[in-house]
Amino acid sequence: MKKKLNNRTGGKKAGKNHRLWKVIILLGIILLLPNLVTLAIAIPRWQTVDSASPRPVAIVFGAGLNPDGSPMPALEDRIQFASNLYGAGKIKALLMSGDRRSDAYDEPAAMQAYAVKLGVPEQAIILDNAGFRTYDTCYRAKTIFNVDSAVLVTTDYHLPRALFLCNSLGIDSTGVASGWGSSPRGPVYYTGILREIPATYSAFLEVISGKSMTAD
Repeated sequence: MKKKLNNRTGGKKAGKNHRLWKVIILLGIILLLPNLVTLAIAIPRWQTVDSASPRPVAIVFGAGLNPDGSPMPALEDRIQFASNLYGAGKIKALLMSGDRRSDAYDEPAAMQAYAVKLGVPEQAIILDNAGFRTYDTCYRAKTIFNVDSAVLVTTDYHLPRALFLCNSLGIDSTGVASGWGSSPRGPVYYTGILREIPATYSAFLEVISGKSMTAD
């Protein structure tokens, strides 16, 4: 009798565990679905500097400044890749979009200075001082700067979301993924990858509602 009860108890536990794993897998699929969608959209639009199709402008997304006001390594790399596009004749202008929260923290100006240092003429650079979030950058590029077609330049893990947002907001966009500068791909890089999960959810809500949420 005890053996039968133990078998039944064990069977119930196994059934509960099986259902729990089903719930976990389902939640995982739901959680990652927006990222899978943006990746699917990005893959055919993902290019290199050499393979990039000519576009009027490259949109360069901000990535933070050092305490001395210079671009952080990841941002340097974005500017370098955009400058390479300009040097290769793939674009005619660079739209530097970033955070100008004060005179002491002026991301677009720092981006411009670095691009000029790399050989891009100052007159070929446009500054967007209110690119606080990815949605803001794409929205303003379309509505304020009248961009209809662009190459997006940003770090690899951020590119799918940027492509999704800009294309959803009416900019026919391709993308070039920059590197991580001279810094090793340590905790900051992998934290950025993890942040893309909630940020991509926010991006979907932004497109649906037409309002900027909290994604960077």
